[in-house]
Amino acid sequence: METIQEQSVDSLASLEERITRAVHVITELRAQNAQMVKRVSGLEEELKQARSSSEQLAANTLELQKERAEFEKTADRLAQELEEMRGERKQVRSRIEKLLGQLDLLSAS
Repeated sequence: METIQEQSVDSLASLEERITRAVHVITELRAQNAQMVKRVSGLEEELKQARSSSEQLAANTLELQKERAEFEKTADRLAQELEEMRGERKQVRSRIEKLLGQLDLLSAS
């Protein structure tokens, strides 16, 4: 009868040990789960900030592209005006040279 009682005690001790290990594993898993939830929350916040930054960069890029297009138009317009002014300067120089030539003829006569 003692052997049955010993087996019963051994079985009970084994069961108790298995339950203790299961509780320990569950406790560790819960702690790991809490850490993972915290980490996921942090990563979600980082992702949210990254998306916000990305959207802001896209908006800034679009604005800069518009400004660049305006600057290019202004540069083209100014280049055209410069060419026109050079042409006018050439005409003025030609007229002045003509007038100076005529003055030279008048003073030589």
